[in-house]
Amino acid sequence: MFGAICVFFFKLMGWKIKGDFPGPEVPKYIIIAAPHTSYWDYPVGVAVRRMKKLEAKYLAKKELFSFAPLGWFMESMGGYPVDRGKKGSMTDAIVDLFNSKERFAITITPEGTRSKVDKWKSGFYIIAQKAKLPIVKVAFDFANKQVLIEAPEHVTGDMEADIERYK
Repeated sequence: MFGAICVFFFKLMGWKIKGDFPGPEVPKYIIIAAPHTSYWDYPVGVAVRRMKKLEAKYLAKKELFSFAPLGWFMESMGGYPVDRGKKGSMTDAIVDLFNSKERFAITITPEGTRSKVDKWKSGFYIIAQKAKLPIVKVAFDFANKQVLIEAPEHVTGDMEADIERYK
């Protein structure tokens, strides 16, 4: 129901999607969605996911899952709780999750917060590198009311240069 409402408002507001997600030839990948600066990112993302029939999951701070009704909603929409205070073990846990699945995609916001930041967190990159996964870049262009989806690409191993290029 929530997904249908998001799609309705996405179309009503005149939003468009440019690009597409990988097909079955790319069974596993990480989606990075940026910028993540507004509460509106979530319903826009839900609309895109539903319109593209994408079965990707997403990561969200664990506090959003602690209150029962909101936690149930977040899980039903494909959310995985993340303890942002932990280092290292979360990336390994997500790599293990990818390795346990035949097909899997997960969305990560590289800023790690809705606030404007100068430096992205590197967890998405580390996961992609360890699990040998391609990254699909998704940009929310609020000024032009479009969601831009780029073709998957593998990391080069030069984290700083890759992340700067992704921005």
